[in-house]
Amino acid sequence: MPCPMCKRPTVTAYRPFCSKRCADLDLGNWLNGKYAIPAEEDDAPDAEDYARDPSRDSGRDSGRESD
Repeated sequence: MPCPMCKRPTVTAYRPFCSKRCADLDLGNWLNGKYAIPAEEDDAPDAEDYARDPSRDSGRDSGRESD
């Protein structure tokens, strides 16, 4: 199996990598967020959205008469 970083043959001591350098490069990628999976945002508004924008709340009391 080739090293995932440089495609050289792997070395048992650093498997699945070929060297400590490639293993460290991969670890650095993980720590810097290079391998992060992007999250999908939920389009539905939640309580936090209503707290930030009171104008969204305008339809709640529409059935009430004003004094």
